Amino acid sequence: MNAKRKLLALTASLALAGFASIASAQDVYIPLISKGFQHQFWQAVKQGADQAGKDFKVKVTFEGPETEQQVDKQIDMLSAALAKKPAAIGFAALDSKAAIPLLKKAQAAHIPVIAFDSGVDSDIVLTTAQTDSKAAAALAADKMAEKIGGEGEVAVIGHDQTSTTGTGRRDGFVNQIKAKYPKIKVVDIQYGGGDHLKSAEIAKTLMQAHPKLKGIFGTNEGSAIGAGKGLKEAKKTGVVIIGFDSGKAQKDMINDGTIAGAITQNPVGIGYKTVEAAVKALKGEKLPKIIDTGFYYYDKSNMKDAKIAAVLYD
Repeated sequence: MNAKRKLLALTASLALAGFASIASAQDVYIPLISKGFQHQFWQAVKQGADQAGKDFKVKVTFEGPETEQQVDKQIDMLSAALAKKPAAIGFAALDSKAAIPLLKKAQAAHIPVIAFDSGVDSDIVLTTAQTDSKAAAALAADKMAEKIGGEGEVAVIGHDQTSTTGTGRRDGFVNQIKAKYPKIKVVDIQYGGGDHLKSAEIAKTLMQAHPKLKGIFGTNEGSAIGAGKGLKEAKKTGVVIIGFDSGKAQKDMINDGTIAGAITQNPVGIGYKTVEAAVKALKGEKLPKIIDTGFYYYDKSNMKDAKIAAVLYD
């Protein structure tokens, strides 16, 4: 279907859905509320969402709180977006339960809700565009085991314990270690809120409390960068860091050997698929429960491979 026919089909379907006053698909408003702008990851998600807005000729906005600890501020943003009566909405929950009352209001107003990055434990959400967090973190566990020789003490610096990405990556890593590597012990799990400074302090505390620590898994960009920063500040060697996500600081640490490697998502794809799913929902198309946008492990050896480079971001 060419672009003109897509536009005609979308406009017609919106009219059938009760949007008869809309003269063109460009008037269709789809806000995306992210977890924040603390990390480069979200800028890459925005890039994908903006591109989809152009491709499908709909109006897309993208916003989020300054940090990923500001649950109340994110809820306020969601409330403000819904007050503008959007055609559909994309939402990446910081707290998968706190948003339910507002999402129920969206459902009552017949506003399709598309989750992205972090799902919501509710049937209100039509689909979630995301990485399989548990599978991705299990791969991180495999790489950690490989790097430390299949035995020793490791720890986790998580970004939160309220979002599905936070719990999924934590559990995916820990469960894989328990299931496959009996000689590896997860000695501690701490939460730095995705803040690299707080995560650095946690890393230093972990290394002091566990002198035999052989590895740290950082569950997002800030957690991994913080672990690397803590390692450098403590002048500690012999601790393997496996990270998650990308961004210039993390890639630099991989290149200089501070971080062994990391799992990258496909953030541009997440943003694009979220808007695409919203448009499909408005057209009445059936959506899968999960839109798996994929993940890869990368390190210094493969960062420039075409497949990997395409999903890394600065």
